[in-house]
Amino acid sequence: AELFAANQKLGAHAKKLSEQIVETRAEVQTVRDENQRVKSDLSIAHKKIEIAERRLWLSIESINDGFAFFNPDSQMIIANKAYLWAFDGLEEVTAGVSYITLLQLMTEEGIVDLNGQAPAAWRAMMLERWQSAAPEPVTIRLWNGEYVKLIDQRGHGGDVVSLALNITETVRYQRDLKEARDNAESAARAKSAFLANMSHEIRTPMNGVVGMADLLMDTALDEEQALFAKTIKNSGEALLVIINDVLDFSKLDAEKMVLHHKPFDFDGAIHEVVMLLHSALDGKDVQIIVDYDLFLPTEFLGDVGRLRQVLTNLIGNAVKFTSEGHVLVRVVGSHDPHSRQTELHVTVEDTGIGIPPDKLEHVFGEFNQVDDAQSRSYEGTGLGLAISQRLIKMMGGDIWVESEVGVGSSFGFKVCLETQNAINPATLKAMVGKALLLEPCEAIAGLTEKQLGKLGLEVVRCATVPEALEQLGADVTLIMADEGFVGHDLVGALEELHYQGRVILLSPHLGGQAQAESTVDVQQLQKPISRHALLEKLARPRPEAESATSTAPAPEPDTDPQSGLPEPPRKMRVLAAEDNKTNQLVFRKMVKALDIDLAFAGNGREALELYSSFAPDLVFMDISMPEMDGKEATRAIRALEAQTGAHVPIYALTAHAMEGDKEEIMAAGMDQYLTKPLRKAEIYAAIGGHQPENVVQVISDDAAA
Repeated sequence: AELFAANQKLGAHAKKLSEQIVETRAEVQTVRDENQRVKSDLSIAHKKIEIAERRLWLSIESINDGFAFFNPDSQMIIANKAYLWAFDGLEEVTAGVSYITLLQLMTEEGIVDLNGQAPAAWRAMMLERWQSAAPEPVTIRLWNGEYVKLIDQRGHGGDVVSLALNITETVRYQRDLKEARDNAESAARAKSAFLANMSHEIRTPMNGVVGMADLLMDTALDEEQALFAKTIKNSGEALLVIINDVLDFSKLDAEKMVLHHKPFDFDGAIHEVVMLLHSALDGKDVQIIVDYDLFLPTEFLGDVGRLRQVLTNLIGNAVKFTSEGHVLVRVVGSHDPHSRQTELHVTVEDTGIGIPPDKLEHVFGEFNQVDDAQSRSYEGTGLGLAISQRLIKMMGGDIWVESEVGVGSSFGFKVCLETQNAINPATLKAMVGKALLLEPCEAIAGLTEKQLGKLGLEVVRCATVPEALEQLGADVTLIMADEGFVGHDLVGALEELHYQGRVILLSPHLGGQAQAESTVDVQQLQKPISRHALLEKLARPRPEAESATSTAPAPEPDTDPQSGLPEPPRKMRVLAAEDNKTNQLVFRKMVKALDIDLAFAGNGREALELYSSFAPDLVFMDISMPEMDGKEATRAIRALEAQTGAHVPIYALTAHAMEGDKEEIMAAGMDQYLTKPLRKAEIYAAIGGHQPENVVQVISDDAAA
C-alpha cells in the first residue's frame, strides 16, 4: 500500500514535470520567435537607416551650398562636395583635417581674397570667431569673385555644423539694386532741380503780371476796366496754381501731397473758374450756369486751390465736349449747425457728346480719354480727371460720373467742409413784390426764377418787351432781362413810364454794354449769376438814397513837425535786392504811397555793398540773383553783424516753391519768407512792422486803407 501510494505520487509529480517541460518548451519557442522577429525588425530598421542616411547625404551632396561637420577638437568629420570645392586638388583636405589647417590653406593657396589684409591677421580673426560660443556669420570673397557666407553653429557637446552659402547672385543683385536706387535718386534730384528752376523762371514774370494787375486795380477804373484787371489777376493766379500742381504732381504717387486749409468763399471760387473758362465758349452756343443753393453757406475752411483745380478740370471738360446747350454747375448740401460741418454735393452737368457705359470707369485713369473717333478729335492728355479723383479722395470725399451717349454727362463729387459763416434764412426772404424776368435761355430762366422765388418775390416770365410792359404795375419792384435780348428799348420804355423799381441787365460778356444816362435805376450783372453779386445788387440802395447818406470827406489830420527834437526825423531806409527790372518796377509802385527812402540792388554783391553804405532799416532779399545769390549775401551780412552786434531784418523774396525751400532759405539767416507774386498787404505789413522809432510815419492813413 505504501509502495502503491508512493508510486501514485511519483506518477503525479512526473505528470506535473512533463506539463512544466511542455510549457517551458513553448515559452522558449516563443522567446526564440520574438528574438527572430526583433532581429528581423532590427535588420529592416538598420536598412532603413542606411537608406535614410544615404538619401540624406545624397541630398546634402546635391545642394549648391557647402555643408560640413566638425568634432569638438575642430576636426572635420564629413563635408559635401560644395564645401570642399574651393579646396579642389589639395590632398590635405580630407576627413580629420583641422579647421586651423583649412584657414592656413585658404591664405597660402590664395583661395580667399584678403582685400589687402595681412594673412596672419585674417586667420587670427577667423579663428577667434570660430572658437566663440556662438560664431557670428561672416562673408568672404573668393579668388574668382564669388561671395560665400559662412554660418557656423556649435552644439552642446562642442560639435560644429558649418554651412557655406554661395550668395554671389544676392550680392550682385544688391549691388545692382543700389546702383539703380542711386540712379533713381539722382534722377529725382535732377527732376526736383528742373521743377524748381522752372517754377522760378515762370513765377518771376508772373510776379510782374499779377503785381501790375493788382496795382492797376488800385487806380481809377470804370466797371469794365476793373473787371478786365481782375480777370488778368485771377488768370495769373490760376496759372500759379497750375505751376504748383506741376510741382506737387510727383507727390501724389508718393502720397506726400499736403492740403493747405484756410478760409475761402466757395461760391466766389466757382465763378472765378467760370470766368476764366469763358474764352473757351467762343464760337459755341453754350451757356455756363451756376446753381448754388441760396440757403447753403458759402464760406468754408479748406484747400480752395485744390477745389478750384478740381472745378477747373470738371467744368473745362464739360465745356470742351459740349458744342451746344449748357453746362450747369449745381451745388447743394446739408449743413449741421452743431458740428459746423457742411456736406457739399457738387455736380457739373453738360449737354455734350456723352460717354459710352463701358468707358465710364476708364475716364478716371491717368492719361486716358474715351477711345472713340468722336472723343479723339478733342485735344488733351486725360490727366485732369485722374488728378481730380485723387484730390477728392485726399479730402475724404468721393467722385463719380453718369453719362448717356448723345445726351450729356454729369460729373459730381462730395466733400465735407467746416463752415465759417452760416446763412440766416430770414435775411434771404425779406424782399416783397413782383419781379419780371426776360431771359431766352430756358435753363437760366428756370434757375433765376427759382432763386428770386426763394427771396420772396413773385416771378413772372415774359417772352418780349411789350409783354413785360403789359405786366408792369406798382407792385413790380424788379425787372431782370437779358441785355442782348431786349437791347435798349426796355430801358427807354421804362423811362417814359416813370418806372421807380430796379432793372438788372444780364450780360454774358465781361463788362456788358455801356448804358446811357437814365432816370431808371439800371445795373448790370454778368452771367452766370453769382449769388453774392445778385444779393449785392438787390441790397444796393438807389442812387438818391446814396446821395442822401453820403458824407463830406474827413478833414486832414493835424501834423506835428516835431520841431522841438534836436535832430529832425529821417525817412525809413528800405533796401530791395532784385535783379528783375519788372519786379523792381512792381515793388516801387507798390510802395509809392509810403514815405520811405528806397534803394535797389541788382544782385547780392550790390546788396552787400549797399548794406554798408546805405545802412537800411529793412532788407527785402531776392534769392536767385547773379554773381551772388540772396542766401550768400544774407550770410555775409550776418557775418558783418556778428562783429557789430547789429541785426537788420531781412525778408526773403523768392519764386521757389518746392518743399524744403523755406527751411533752407531761413537757415541762411533770413527773418521772414515771402513767396512771389508779392502781395501789397504783405509788403506794407513788413515795412510797418519794422519801422524804427526815429523815422517819420511811413504808412499814412490813406495808404493803409
